Amino acid sequence: MSTRAHEILQEILSLPPAERAELVEGILASLEPSDPRVLKLWAAEAEARLGAFQREELEAVSADAVFDDIDRMRSK
Repeated sequence: MSTRAHEILQEILSLPPAERAELVEGILASLEPSDPRVLKLWAAEAEARLGAFQREELEAVSADAVFDDIDRMRSK
């Protein structure tokens, strides 16, 4: 990772979890594939996960809990 990228990462890590999540969404959106087959597969996966959540087969996890887990993993 370049020095500039490392500096940006350090600044991002100082933000609240919700703001970091928004940044991740923006970065991922900039990398979205344009291949229609890949987009179709992602849409199917999203629909499957939403259906599983609605059938209560999956639990919701707060962004704070996710970022807390990541922070704990990094500190090991």
